[in-house]
Amino acid sequence: MALTKLNAPDLGNSPSTSEIITRHLRDAIVAGHFAEDEPIRQDDIARQFNVSKIPVREALKRLEAEGLVMFQRNRGAMVTRVSDAELAQMFEVRMLLEDKVLRLAIPNMTEDTFARAERICQEFIGEDDVGRWAELNWELHACLYEPAQRPFLVGLIRSINDKLERYLRMQMSLSAGKERADHEHREILAACRAGDVDLAVKLLDEHIAGVCKTLFEHLPHHH
Repeated sequence: MALTKLNAPDLGNSPSTSEIITRHLRDAIVAGHFAEDEPIRQDDIARQFNVSKIPVREALKRLEAEGLVMFQRNRGAMVTRVSDAELAQMFEVRMLLEDKVLRLAIPNMTEDTFARAERICQEFIGEDDVGRWAELNWELHACLYEPAQRPFLVGLIRSINDKLERYLRMQMSLSAGKERADHEHREILAACRAGDVDLAVKLLDEHIAGVCKTLFEHLPHHH
């Protein structure tokens, strides 16, 4: 029988076991299912996924490289605790990178960009699931940054966003955070549509600084 008749799936594109475990663990950490400093027991994870500990360890190593997990002697892997200073720096770096990429993006924005951004805003305000808010929040930022044609830069912003996401979910569920975020997103979008780069960047800075401030006011150990 010719091999072409096997209808074999393309395994070159299928995710490995450790990639699947990485994705599930990342989602769980980002969603706040693990507390800061909480140990992640490799045996338990291996049992849940019905695999050996090897792909679990590979997954945890990947998450360590992303800064979501750290390994401690005699305690194994645990969810990274982010200090106040680190949290503040992450917001500072976000602002620098996002300002830069938005400046580059605005001249290249099209009607399609604005239509997509508007659709995301509409879905965001009608959504009740906090996890989905966080996804839509990122989708909107990514939609506005895509025209800059700087995938590496947007990738850096994404990795910082992933580290912040568990805090952002908390912030959005507090103090009318969702309505405020929607209002600020629409203001930024209007400035982009008007081609007013300086105003758009100023509004983006205020948006990021406001999120940071609300977060510090409400986080239990971040006073």
